[in-house]
Amino acid sequence: MDIDAIRRDIEYRRMQIGRQRRDILQLQRLGIASASAEALLERMLAKVDELCAERDRLKVENKRFYPGTSKEIRGAKRR
Repeated sequence: MDIDAIRRDIEYRRMQIGRQRRDILQLQRLGIASASAEALLERMLAKVDELCAERDRLKVENKRFYPGTSKEIRGAKRR
């Protein structure tokens, strides 16, 4: 998986996490048990943490340096 795909996946999963949090709050307001929904939220958060670690690892691997120096070539910024 390339770094751009991982970034898109992280963004998508963060939106899902927001929806899940809203659903949990709604369940709690209605007085319905939300333990299973909270467990799902924890798994979702753990997966995002894994993806962030993978993204950071790929960022370090993909750094380029000027020949003979430790100065990083940055180039154009991605948005």
